[in-house]
Amino acid sequence: MTATPPHPLIARVRRFVEDEVLPLANAPGGEAVYPAALVAQMKAMGLFGTLIPQEYGGLGLDLVTHAKIMEELARGWVSVAGVLNPHVLCCTLVLQAGSERQRETLLPALASGSIRGAFSLTEPHAGSDVQAITTTARRLPSGDWQLDGHKRWITNGLGADMVFVLAVSDPAAVPRHSGMTCFLLRKTPFATEQTGEYAGLRIGEVIEKMGDQGIETTDLLLSGYVCPADHVLGEATGEGRGFAAMIAAMESGRIGAAAMCVGVAQRCLDVALDRAVSRRSFGQPIAAHQAIQFKLAEMATRIRAARLLVASAAAEKDAGGRVDLAAGMAKLFASETAKEAAEECFRIHGSDGYSRACEAERLFRDALSLISAEGPSEIQRMVIGRALVRDHTAARG
Repeated sequence: MTATPPHPLIARVRRFVEDEVLPLANAPGGEAVYPAALVAQMKAMGLFGTLIPQEYGGLGLDLVTHAKIMEELARGWVSVAGVLNPHVLCCTLVLQAGSERQRETLLPALASGSIRGAFSLTEPHAGSDVQAITTTARRLPSGDWQLDGHKRWITNGLGADMVFVLAVSDPAAVPRHSGMTCFLLRKTPFATEQTGEYAGLRIGEVIEKMGDQGIETTDLLLSGYVCPADHVLGEATGEGRGFAAMIAAMESGRIGAAAMCVGVAQRCLDVALDRAVSRRSFGQPIAAHQAIQFKLAEMATRIRAARLLVASAAAEKDAGGRVDLAAGMAKLFASETAKEAAEECFRIHGSDGYSRACEAERLFRDALSLISAEGPSEIQRMVIGRALVRDHTAARG
């Protein structure tokens, strides 16, 4: 059987990574700078609209191709891929749960990158336990909504034009998640204190992180923020459906995050191989030593397996199936693979790996940033276990 040739955009993204992304990420102080010029090039390539159908101004790619693009971007720098992953989550939300008017007005702007999206579930006391959120939305006599609360760990939170926020709109609802609604909050990008029609929204903190420093992660403080009624996701039919919509969209986001893990792991292997063949010890390259070969073999094998898990999950999603099991497996295995590959790359570099001038040091910190992305390994194991029991029970009738 002849394999389908890869989309030509993947090769273009690879050249972009080699020529533009890696030099900036590895430049002294480069990783701490928001990559505005790179983001502009990504917009020009259409990467903000990979999954948006062509009729709405996007590229109309399948998730398998999108995952390969995310892997390539993360291979260069996880922060560049991190600009896209939450944005793509927002695109998926509008596609799957938005009204037709919202699709017609928002998707072209999201596809071009003229609107950047951010995705907001987490609160200081509620991470993976999404149903524990306390941010509230109260309907005003005008029909608009007033939002109050505190969100946290929002990637793109400062630079986004629109934040997709989950809030409790009916505190008496049973089950509790049926009283949660997704709101599309407009804001002025890169302004910490919003004024005018966006008053009541404030970025209280840009979180200083160990790694993934090129993209901002923030909290979001809401105090009397007024959201127009037509900015409820799904409009008239969207009230009380926010939880289900956002959790469903996270399947695609989880696959994207898993692909990012594969990209970081692949870069760790590439850098480790360069070191192994160039560094000499006891009169020969360290790549000739069995101990190093075993490390490289284990890294390469796990990376190949992680890549196949991601591709399989993406193909299942493209086919229209439920992929909580496959996406959870891909994210679990790929994130653990990235962490282990980063540590082995670090070890192969010896003492030099501890230097801030060494790429292995940055890769180690960036790999750790992916452990909790789209749910930590412990949550993935819960998702996988529950899905296995559910499917087994259903099969038994």
